[in-house]
Amino acid sequence: MYALVDCNNFYVSCERVFQPQYNGKPVVVLSNNDGCIISRSYEAKEIGIPMGAPEFKVRDAIKQHDIKVFSSNYALYGDLSQRVMKILEKFCPSVEVYSIDEAFLNFDGMNISDYHQYGLDVQKKLMKWLSIPTGIGFAPTKALAKLANRIAKKFPERTNGVYVIDTEDKRIKALKWTKIEDVWGIGYRLTKKMQSQQILTAYDFTLPHNEAFIKKEMGVVGLRLKYELEGKSVLSLEEPKTKKNIAITRSFEKDITSYSELKERVSTFASVCAEKLRKQNSCCYGVVLFLKKDKFKANGERYNFYKMAMLPFPSNTSFSISNLALKMLSELYKEGDSYKKAGVIVTEIIPANQRQFHLFDDENPKFQKIMEVIDKQHAKIGERKIRLGNQDLQRTWKMKQYHLSNKYTTNFKEILEIKCH
Repeated sequence: MYALVDCNNFYVSCERVFQPQYNGKPVVVLSNNDGCIISRSYEAKEIGIPMGAPEFKVRDAIKQHDIKVFSSNYALYGDLSQRVMKILEKFCPSVEVYSIDEAFLNFDGMNISDYHQYGLDVQKKLMKWLSIPTGIGFAPTKALAKLANRIAKKFPERTNGVYVIDTEDKRIKALKWTKIEDVWGIGYRLTKKMQSQQILTAYDFTLPHNEAFIKKEMGVVGLRLKYELEGKSVLSLEEPKTKKNIAITRSFEKDITSYSELKERVSTFASVCAEKLRKQNSCCYGVVLFLKKDKFKANGERYNFYKMAMLPFPSNTSFSISNLALKMLSELYKEGDSYKKAGVIVTEIIPANQRQFHLFDDENPKFQKIMEVIDKQHAKIGERKIRLGNQDLQRTWKMKQYHLSNKYTTNFKEILEIKCH
C-alpha cells in the first residue's frame, strides 16, 4: 500500500503557522520578484483569484477583498518542508520526497489494520507539531494514491482529509470520477488528444480498446500509468539521484548596466552552484554563463547570450567556479547594455570520490579546506554569512520582496517574539 501526503496550500500554510491571525482569511503568496500568484488560501480561491495570475492584474481585487499578500519566503518554506518529511519518516521508513509539499510513503512490510485511522494520526501529528494541514490518499499504487489524495482534499467533510482506495469498487468509482486532465502525467496537449478519442476519464484510459492508442502516444510511460490505474504497482519509490546539471538563475529587481553589480550577481550564482555540488558530493568540469536582456526593449536585436568553458580540473569550490564564470562575464559583457537576467549552470558533473587529480595543473588544496570550514559554519548558523569578497554581504538575491515575512525558523534575529503580561 502507498500513500501520498500533500500539504494544503503549502506556502500559505507556512505563513499562517507564525501569523495565525490570517487563518480563515484570504491569503496569497507571490513568486520571485513579487510577480505571479503561486499559492492561494481556500478563501482566496472562493473569491476567484486565479492561480498564476500576475499580481498587477488582480491588484484591484486584492484591495477590494482585503487579501493578505506575502512575498515568497523560501528559507521558511524549505525548513518547514524538511520538518514535515522528518515527521513522516517516524510513521513510515520508506519516504520519497516528491516535491517541497508532497511525499509518497510505501507501507510494504508494515502491518496496518486501519489505514484511514493511520492517516488521521499522521494528520494530527503534523497539525500538533507544525500546524500544517494535509490531505492523505492511500491506494495499492502511486497513481491511485494520487487520485485518493485528490478525493480526500475535494471532499474534506466526508473524508476528514483522508481517503483509502482499498477495494475494487472504490477504484472503479475513483477512476470514473476523475477527469482525464486530472490524471497524473496527463498534460494539456495529451488531454486534447485523449478527448479526441473519447477518453474523457481515468476509467476510459484503462479500457482495453484504448491501449494501442495510449502506447502510440505515450509509449511505455503511458502503459505504466495504465497498469498503475488498474491497480498493478509498477512505479516504486525513487531514490534521490545526483543531478546532471545544476542551475542558479534569477531575474533582477531592475535592469543592471553596471559591470561591478553584474559581477557580484554572477559570483553569487556561481558560489551557490558550488555549494549545491558539495551537498551532493559532486564536482563539475563545465560551467555555463548566460545573460539576458529585456526582449521587449531589444528592437529585434539579440537578447540572449551564452558561453561555456571547461575547468582544467574537476572542482566544487566557489573560488574556481566563480573565477571561470567571471572570466566569461568579462567576455560577454558590453558596456552600456542593460541586462534583465543572468544565470550560472554547472555541468559535466562527476562524483567527488571519482575526481581525477592532475600532476602539474590542479586546484589549490587550500580551497577545499576553506570550503569545508565555510560549509560547517553555514550549517551551524543556517545562513550564508561567509562569502567571497566580491559578493553582497547583505542579501543573497536582489529581488522585489515588498511583502516578505520573517525567517522565523532559520534566522535567530527573526525568531518569533511573544509578549507575556
